[in-house]
Parts: sequence; structure tokens; C-alpha cells
Amino acid sequence: MKIKETKLNWTLNVVARVVVGLVFLFSSFVKGVDPLGTSFKITEYLTAWSPFGISLEWLTPLAPVMSMGLITAEFLVGVLLLTGAFRRLSAWLLVLMMLFFTCTTLVDAITNKVTDCGCFGDAVKLTNWQTFWKNVALDVPTLWIFLTRDLRRKKRFERDVLITIFAIVAMVVFGLYNINNEPCIDFRSWKVGNQMIEMDENAQVKSYVTYRNTETGETEEFLSEELVKRMEEPGWEQKWEWESSRVEDPNEIKADGFSMLDMDMNDHAKEFIGSPDYLMIVTIHHLDKVKDPGVEAMKNVLVWADANGVQTVLLSSALPEDVQAFLYVNKLDNLDFYFADATAIETMLRSNPGFMLLKGGKVLGKWHYRHADDVEDVKLD
Repeated sequence: MKIKETKLNWTLNVVARVVVGLVFLFSSFVKGVDPLGTSFKITEYLTAWSPFGISLEWLTPLAPVMSMGLITAEFLVGVLLLTGAFRRLSAWLLVLMMLFFTCTTLVDAITNKVTDCGCFGDAVKLTNWQTFWKNVALDVPTLWIFLTRDLRRKKRFERDVLITIFAIVAMVVFGLYNINNEPCIDFRSWKVGNQMIEMDENAQVKSYVTYRNTETGETEEFLSEELVKRMEEPGWEQKWEWESSRVEDPNEIKADGFSMLDMDMNDHAKEFIGSPDYLMIVTIHHLDKVKDPGVEAMKNVLVWADANGVQTVLLSSALPEDVQAFLYVNKLDNLDFYFADATAIETMLRSNPGFMLLKGGKVLGKWHYRHADDVEDVKLD
């Protein structure tokens, strides 16, 4: 199908390239800030999906490479669209990527095997159906870009090659930096400066119950104290039907699924996170992947903590006997340890091991084990 070369058609092509290009640049940047987070999401997909009964788990070791490949490809397409470089190539890449994204998110929305696609990293959270319709909306300008890819096309090979090389190198360097450090921009709940738990002793836990009106079909949420009075009204049981309930705890930790379990499965999360004293949490989400520099960093941080009277605990997702063996072999067996889900730990710190300093429920600092020496620069009250 050949599109007539008019000023309007060319203008629409430019507008479409700018819109889609900016979306791709934003998407690649927020994922490039945290490539490990994207690799975790890819691993989740590979584990949850089995197309035609074929398991994809054997690909999980390649998740970090696939993450960088996806992020770099998105960034490259965004740059090519905005600069007009290699317009035929960028149009084909865009169509293929959007076809893949649209089909994937449709299946994901229907099956809900992965609840968050991670298309905008941790910066913007969308439901599966919102993600699918977002892709459908982008498919419209994508199709126009593809159909008008030859309008006013100029051959500028050397310029386009330089733009392509720059885009690839820039994102690879940016991504590798964030892989070998904590993300340069933190979009997660455990961001430095965040208050993870409120310290209001007078705060009250509130219970809410949602009922549906059997006559109108409308739902209404009641505070439990108010509900007692409403239920005394004549005909209440015939008009209202229970649907759901929730509890609102002002002193709840602001991180879904976070816990600090001891050997007896008692949760000490509130006790530690809400402590008015300094607390250094050493996190290990994959015990078998801790390297010698990481162990050395742990020892140095423990020396600093002991010298400054800072309580230190280890938070791991490994089995108790494995943690005990690890601490014994590395002469760290005086370190108290607790357990949490690996995903919850990865949300706290990407580094393995990593270090987080808190006081009064507030995150004061986070360090990759490669920069554990920076802990010594912390000025305590």
C-alpha cells in the first residue's frame, strides 16, 4: 500500500514518530535505570509461561542478557524514530516489537499469570488490561509510521550509523553501570528518605467492610463502628450482602509482603523497622551467588557497626541450615539472621549482599557491596 506524499501525511508521520519515540525512550530509560529488576520480571515470565506445554525455565540464566537486549532495542528504536535515522529499519523493528508486545500483553491480561508486566519498570504501575490497551493505542501511530516509512526519505548512511552506534553504546554503558551499582534513580518503596512505618503510638487500626445493595447493585464501604449501627436498621439483611473487608493499620510497613521471620516463624519486621535506634540490615537474596568481595564488605560493615554501636542483622531467603553454614565458614556466625521472601529482599536492594541503614522507620542509606566503604562516611547523631 503506497501512501501519497502530501504535507499532511508527512506531518502525521513526524507526529507519530515523536509520540511513539518518546514513549519508547521513557520505557527504556526507566528500565535501564534498573536492568536487574527487568531481568527479574523476565524470569517471572519464563517461569510462569509454558507455550504449547514447553517449559521456558531453561532460559532463566539468560534473563540478564535478555533484559539488556530488550532495553537497548527499545532505546535504539526510540532514538531512530526521533532522529529519522534508518527509517525503514526503525519502522520494521517498531512493528515487530509492537506486535510482540501487544500479543504478549493480551495473553497476560487474559491469563493473569504475571500480574505486572513491568513495561515501565517500577516508575509507573499499570494493570495487565491497562498495559494491553496502551499497546493497542500505540499500534495506531505504529501502523502509520510503517505505511509512511518512505515519505521524504533521505539517504544519510554515515550519520545514521553514528546515531545507531551512539544509541547502543549509551544504553549498554548506562545499563551496566546500574547493574554494577544500586539503580541511580530509585523508584521502589525502600527509597532513601522514605518513612517505611509511621511512629504514631496513638494511631488506631481501622477495619472496613464492603457490602453490596441487592436492589441497586451498588457497593458501599463502611467503617466497622458505623456498620454496627447500620445493621440495626429494619430490613438490613435483605437489602445488603457482604462482599469484602480490609484493615487499615497506620503503623503497617509500607512494603507489600515484607517480613522478618525468625527460626520459629515469628515476624519481627515491625520491631526492627520501627526501632528508634540505628539498624543496619544486610540483605542477601541469593546466598549461592555471594562472592568473596561481598563477604569482605560484610565484615567491614560489621566492624563499623560494632564500633558505632549500630545493631546489625542479616536478612536472607535461604534455608536456615544454609545461612548458618555460610556464616560459620566466613566467620560471621555472631550475626543474627532472619528470613524473608527473595522478591521482597530484591525490592529492598539489588546488590547481593547489600546494606541498608534505618532509624525510626526511615531509610537513611543504601549501599551496594562494591561501595560498602562509603558506610564509614555516615555521620550518626
